[in-house]
Amino acid sequence: MNAAPQFEPAAGDTVLAARNIVKSYGGTHALKGVNFDIRRGEVTTLFGENGAGKSTLMKILSGVETPTSGSIELDGRPVVFSSTVDARDRGISIIHQELSLAPNLSVRDNIFMGRELRGATGLDFAEEARQTRMLMVDLEEDIDPMTLVQDLRLGQQQIVEIARALSVDSRILIMDEPTSALSATEVEVLFKVIRDLTARGVSIVYISHHLEEALQITDHAVVLRDGTITATGKAKNIDLEWIVRNMVGENFDLGSPPTGYAFGDVALSIDDVSIADVSGSDRLVVDRLSLDVRAGEIVCIYGLMGAGRTELLECVAGRLPVTGGRVLLEGDDISRLSIAERINRGLVLVPEDRQRDGLVQTMTVGANLSLASIGAFVKGMLLSRSQERSLIDGTIRDVRVKTAGAGAPIGSLSGGNQQKVVIGKMLTTDPKVMLLDEPSRGIDVGAKAEVFRLLGERAAQGLAVVFSTSEVAECLGIAHRIIVMRRGRISAQFGADVTKEQIMAASGEAVLV
Repeated sequence: MNAAPQFEPAAGDTVLAARNIVKSYGGTHALKGVNFDIRRGEVTTLFGENGAGKSTLMKILSGVETPTSGSIELDGRPVVFSSTVDARDRGISIIHQELSLAPNLSVRDNIFMGRELRGATGLDFAEEARQTRMLMVDLEEDIDPMTLVQDLRLGQQQIVEIARALSVDSRILIMDEPTSALSATEVEVLFKVIRDLTARGVSIVYISHHLEEALQITDHAVVLRDGTITATGKAKNIDLEWIVRNMVGENFDLGSPPTGYAFGDVALSIDDVSIADVSGSDRLVVDRLSLDVRAGEIVCIYGLMGAGRTELLECVAGRLPVTGGRVLLEGDDISRLSIAERINRGLVLVPEDRQRDGLVQTMTVGANLSLASIGAFVKGMLLSRSQERSLIDGTIRDVRVKTAGAGAPIGSLSGGNQQKVVIGKMLTTDPKVMLLDEPSRGIDVGAKAEVFRLLGERAAQGLAVVFSTSEVAECLGIAHRIIVMRRGRISAQFGADVTKEQIMAASGEAVLV
């Protein structure tokens, strides 16, 4: 390990410099001569589409990967990171986009895993718990250190991931999509923590597909496209249009609601549905909610964290029980049917957490795509591989999955392409109603537009689509109708001509003027 630096860079000075970084995987060039600087006490935001090379570059800077060629300088001196532990020992930590927590361990044990605190008589669990509580106070989260991670909602798990990185006391902190599962309030708290860290001289590298949100925190922006840097700029000199133009080469939007056809009959009817809090309290997370969705209609459900959006969709899909009311599919009561029976009837769910609930990580792209419809290819005791392969190849083409082939590991795909696989898997069942919980979580603006284009095409063919989101811009893009939820109830309904301010006001969210 190199000796510790003999000087402390001034604010704004380059702490780490990557020079002419090339990374190749066989014949694929993920990075093509990238030059990247990290400055002391500043937030450098890295923008780019899925597959642009952002995560590859960050893995190199944090010791996960080694470059094919090029060099890295830390405090002006050449350095080679042999591992993530080596990089961490030099003060570099990373919060990965996909959570890397052990669900069967406590919050405390996850935060101190691999670097447990020791006292005179052995492991000092009490001190670990004390430090965990302090981290939760800093992040304004009321999470008990002994709570199992698997019992936390996704946003809280993201907080634990952030707390683990903060506990290392790093000089350089890389945040890869840290807010993808956080509520607006939690994002505000994280931004306060980031500003506190930069004021103390910590350097932040920030990666996010929430472009407007990222603009609020960045000091310096870098845009990566197809493995090369296309633009750099200071925060005062850039805007959203500048980012999108340099990311995708044109001014991209999420499209508009599909037109040119009439809605069909009611496909999904949520009739006076109530859902109990799974934590055991007497509170109803959804309270006597009713909603009809017609064939060919795209309905967006918007609400803040805790509004009941996820619980409503999971209840309709069969993952949570109905406390009161009914769920009707084309007039038939399916409230007591299993998840598999609902899928067979034509109702499917694309879950919020694609890694945990939407994909089997040990399977290939093709195996994941055919998983929900595998029964259609079974004849007696035999499986028709030719029919299965035909469906897989057609789905890869139809949903435009960018992959080396059906046999590629699912983990080799970018976040956006993994999401397309989850959606494609459910489309292979030929559904009548598709529910999507935060379908654009952790994917870039280009992939997001492709996902909504796909939903628009299927709606025009008669599919009823219901998706939830915490991003107002998505409501204003493709939805025919916008439902705003607040504290388990519908607080407002709007057509496609609604304004951002109206949606936010109906949700109880403060509108900044």
